[in-house]
Amino acid sequence: VRNVYLRCGHAMNLFLQIVCDSSRCKFGPNHPATCLPPTCKQSCAQYRQYPQQYSPNINRFCPSC
Repeated sequence: VRNVYLRCGHAMNLFLQIVCDSSRCKFGPNHPATCLPPTCKQSCAQYRQYPQQYSPNINRFCPSC
């Protein structure tokens, strides 16, 4: 999660531990070690999805400003 503050233009990463529990998620703990390319690229998510890539635009100054 990355908050983007529109008034000052700063962005802050929130270090939340969000885990994908699906065995079809390449980044999750349940992804089998035997799932390898090229099959893995066709059957499993290869990028972080919502909410891992969530980036809200907030219409205010960041906490540092």
